[in-house]
Amino acid sequence: MHRYLIPFGPKQTPHRFTDILVIGAGIAGLRAALEVPPALEVLVVTKDSIQQSNSAYAQGGIAGVLSPEDRFENHIEDTLRAGGGLCDPEVVELVVREAPEHIQQLIDWGTRFDLEDGQLALTREGGHSHRRIVHALGDATGYEVMRAIIARARQAPNVTLWDNTFTLDLLTDDGRCRGAVVAHPVRGPLLIWAKQTILASGGAGMVYRETTNPPVATGDGMAAAYRAGAELRDMDFMQFHPTVLYVAGSSRYLISEAVRGEGAYLRDKDGVRFMLEEDPQAELAPRDVVARAIVRRMERTQHPSVYLDLSHLDPERVRQRFPGIARVCRGFGLDITRDRIPVRPGAHYMIGGVSVDARGQTTLPGLWAAGEVTSSGLHGANRLASNSLLEGLVFGAACGRGAAAAAAGQPNDFRIPPLANPPTPEPADDLDVADVTNSLRSLMVRRMGVVRDRAGLEEAAQTVDFWCRYALARQFTSRPGWELQNLLTIARLMIRAALLREESRGVHFRSDFPHRDDARWCRHLTWSRANDPAWDPMLSPGCRPIPFR
Repeated sequence: MHRYLIPFGPKQTPHRFTDILVIGAGIAGLRAALEVPPALEVLVVTKDSIQQSNSAYAQGGIAGVLSPEDRFENHIEDTLRAGGGLCDPEVVELVVREAPEHIQQLIDWGTRFDLEDGQLALTREGGHSHRRIVHALGDATGYEVMRAIIARARQAPNVTLWDNTFTLDLLTDDGRCRGAVVAHPVRGPLLIWAKQTILASGGAGMVYRETTNPPVATGDGMAAAYRAGAELRDMDFMQFHPTVLYVAGSSRYLISEAVRGEGAYLRDKDGVRFMLEEDPQAELAPRDVVARAIVRRMERTQHPSVYLDLSHLDPERVRQRFPGIARVCRGFGLDITRDRIPVRPGAHYMIGGVSVDARGQTTLPGLWAAGEVTSSGLHGANRLASNSLLEGLVFGAACGRGAAAAAAGQPNDFRIPPLANPPTPEPADDLDVADVTNSLRSLMVRRMGVVRDRAGLEEAAQTVDFWCRYALARQFTSRPGWELQNLLTIARLMIRAALLREESRGVHFRSDFPHRDDARWCRHLTWSRANDPAWDPMLSPGCRPIPFR
């Protein structure tokens, strides 16, 4: 595995300088940029158009204590319960108590949340004890929130936005992050030097064939942070959304948690409402419980899906509340007010990621991180529904404040360290990138899915190790190759973590260790390049387990 994905030299590669570099333009990245005072220059880079992020695709909403019947203690308790014993209670309390303030700020910035009788319309989702989730455009909350926050960022005189700019690696020197190597659509490879860098690049759902994530979610930020020496944590915890529209041969589409929150039933192919026998909360059980119940029911009935049933609900209310879902289903000949919607679990949210403290600082000086790219302690082993956009807001703001304070104390004359990465002799055009990528994504569904076991994980580890030995030794010249290298890096860590954790907790379920084991495993698994025996050469046979704490 090479330290940098592409060759570069300080004399041949163009340079760009900024006070704060923000990698990612989702809710966490733009919220961080907007927190930086006008005296400091901010450069935001995003790999696709600025509208393309997991944040923009969020359907459900943002959780916050906004009604007199609800209390902060209730939201905290719900989050801790869902997190399976691995949440950081101080982080949970911090985020929950800041939620109302951040939601109001979005309103002040022009976000149009849905209203009922002139008040914010609140809904409930799985794992929540109260109706506390604000939403917009029925089931397009992320789109509306990002519309408002993008407009705000474009008005900020100190914020520059670069679309279609792929972040290849973080630049490091003398144990600090100094910026990033990027591929600009016009200027080509570019070295961006920054006083402080904020990583907000999103998740890694595209490591799975069945996913709710957009194509941009290939784990680039996590992989770059790992190569740079930052610590990653809890990579065994990928959350699967229980209800993803399943129509054979078509792309997958998220069916929001809010559909069950508004009263929809889950039925098997024979019409049996099976969640009543699975959990006292039935359809409103946490996502991990519902996802496993669906998998068991599919196996029992030998059917590729289960079904969401809204036919007992008021049709007009359903159409008004879920216009986007109704439109998508209509394209497949389904009327959600009377037809059952075929669904099955799909990879949805990466709970593990770059380790950060309560201020958003990583273990690599000069690097901050916020949002899905991180492991902050908020989600534990299973994210509570509609806490993700909230985390992006709270930690994005914290990173912006912290990075700005650090940058303000640094001199304005940049010292360019003599960094270089020579080309390698291995050819890049002899590898079928698309074939390996598709094979990897299929393997992860089969062996690293909702239910796991040692035999399947060991098969996955051996296969990914084999692909890594070939793919990670090359230097590609385009996005598909870089994304494959990042996906392989992340998949390897996920599989190794799942092999180590010999218990079932939250979204991680081992059929050979089906019970939670607090005596041995109420702990985080941490990963870093510094203590990875397989870093060089890449994944030599028989390597020992990576140390954890």
